[in-house]
Amino acid sequence: MTPIDLQGYLHQHIPLSHAMEVTVVDATPQQVVLAAPLGPNINHRDTVFGGSASAVAILAAWSMLHLRLSAEQLGSRLVIQRNTMDYLVPMAGAFTAVAQAPTPQAWRSFTRMLQRKGLGRIVQASALHCDGRPAGRLEGEFVAFGPGYP
Repeated sequence: MTPIDLQGYLHQHIPLSHAMEVTVVDATPQQVVLAAPLGPNINHRDTVFGGSASAVAILAAWSMLHLRLSAEQLGSRLVIQRNTMDYLVPMAGAFTAVAQAPTPQAWRSFTRMLQRKGLGRIVQASALHCDGRPAGRLEGEFVAFGPGYP
């Protein structure tokens, strides 16, 4: 899946990503990088609204897992179950969210359970950056439901 393909998918299936003007900078099995401008994500202090920062961080983590599941042709419904978000500094401009691939061990465990039980869980992180500095970190637990799962 190319960055343009992933961006089209996000904008079509997760309309909030379009409203937030999220773009896909990189989309490989090793890394997903999303970018968003300040304008549609601004708060009353002229910095990025925390909800927007969290949403883009979740999108990056979700996109990494979606990309990997699609590449392995593991059709599923992927949702976030819970997350924690740490905000390190206010972001006063455009920002990025970067999700690195899960460890091979975590990925194997996740996909094995998905194939055997029709349900898999995995923790996926993403990091926010603004002006070349770390700005936040998300850790989310995601659940994938296989095609036949109730």
